[in-house]
Amino acid sequence: MTGDAGDTRLVWDLPLRTFHWLLAACVTGSWATHELGVEWFDWHVRLGYVTLVLLAFRIAWGLVGPRHARFASFVRGPRVTLDYLRALLRGEAPASVGHNPLGALSVLLMLALLLLQGVTGLFANDEIFNTGPLYGYVDDAQSDRLTGLHGRNFNWILALVALHVAAVAWHQFYQRMDLVGPMWTGRKPREQVPDHEALDGQRLWLAAVLVALAAGALWRVIATAPPASMSYF
Repeated sequence: MTGDAGDTRLVWDLPLRTFHWLLAACVTGSWATHELGVEWFDWHVRLGYVTLVLLAFRIAWGLVGPRHARFASFVRGPRVTLDYLRALLRGEAPASVGHNPLGALSVLLMLALLLLQGVTGLFANDEIFNTGPLYGYVDDAQSDRLTGLHGRNFNWILALVALHVAAVAWHQFYQRMDLVGPMWTGRKPREQVPDHEALDGQRLWLAAVLVALAAGALWRVIATAPPASMSYF
């Protein structure tokens, strides 16, 4: 599949777009299943598993994926990011085909927070009946500390999600720049994408292999974990 299709060019590959929307669904579902109570705990855990697999895939995809998915193509140092912020405040920020420097910072922070959320959830408990699959590796006090961190960290995730939505809305309504549409279709108007920045392939087979490896590794870690033994009773 080439990057050209009429008046548009391919920027966001299908694996990256699928990751984005599945991650949004998992975060929403994780919040909902927590709020619905302990009877939804199993679904909360399953969504956590999917989230961890997605995060592992995205980190790997940031190293070996197509151009605009790779961290090397959009992550910039503090000076470049500050210069971009100053230009943005002056209304002079240059357009970016992929993530701009501030967007890159948001991507890294979101990945870090969600990874912390997923890992702490593996060791967490609800002090009633349910525990994470790796609870057997820690004692009750350690699990309680990780459970507290799991809860506090989600507030930071919610704050970052709100900031992300606000940034998308600002681009949409103030700058008249559609960010949602391209994340669905993968395509941007031809005039916004120079020839050398359009994708000419999406590496679907590699994405499938990476997801399978991530899922297999997580299954192995969980399957070999010692059984949980809570001492609250």
